[in-house]
Amino acid sequence: MKKKYFFFDIDGTLIDGGFGVGNIPESAIRALERLRENGHFVAIATGRSHAMAEEIRTALGFENMVSDGGNGITIDGKLMEIIPLDKKLCLDLVAECEEKNIPWAVSYDDSIYRYAPDERFPEAVKKTNYMETRIQKDLDIRKLEKIFKIYIAGDESIETQLDKLSPLPWCRYNPYYIYVEPCDKAVGIRKMVSLLEGKLEDVVVFGDQKNDLTMFSAEWTSIAMGNAVKELKEKADYITTNVGNDGIYNALKHFGWI
Repeated sequence: MKKKYFFFDIDGTLIDGGFGVGNIPESAIRALERLRENGHFVAIATGRSHAMAEEIRTALGFENMVSDGGNGITIDGKLMEIIPLDKKLCLDLVAECEEKNIPWAVSYDDSIYRYAPDERFPEAVKKTNYMETRIQKDLDIRKLEKIFKIYIAGDESIETQLDKLSPLPWCRYNPYYIYVEPCDKAVGIRKMVSLLEGKLEDVVVFGDQKNDLTMFSAEWTSIAMGNAVKELKEKADYITTNVGNDGIYNALKHFGWI
């Protein structure tokens, strides 16, 4: 069997709803084991930061991962790189947030925390529990060496209020704030496959959300979960069943990879 390079999104693809490691279908675990036994390369491809995805990676026995929306690469359990956002563009955006009194937070290290200069951001997003916000009263974003993500509190109305937002990649997963973060997983996939001296035509990706749209490339095989958004299904080469209805296992079985 020809070796394939498989990349799996986490939430809604490997995991059936929400964040965590407790709701991964047993069929998906079996399917991953079979892929490894058959000599295929398996990796995670996630928008989560490296630190936020490590628990999932180790729990499922993955040695390889594209993280940080395509800007982070882990091979054989070793973090190779995380490329930060453009610092000048980030500084311009935060300056505009300050000018318009819009709360913000930032991720500037490889940790499970984000940092805010005061209580305004955590107070604005307290209905969510994605990650812990730590208050750093002496936080001066201009002195940071690297900026990996920015979080901006507010509903959809702030998306048109911020002129400095558009030059940066961003997305929204909830009504309370937006994520300014890399969102092109295909960049990391191409780089990883190149490092492994593989061929892009042998890549297979699985996803379900809008942040997977850039990962669904004509260069390789793209598989949408049954629970995927309409836009992703329209780009997919194949649509499998829902994640909770053995979606990964059924797709791999359909193509004869397991």
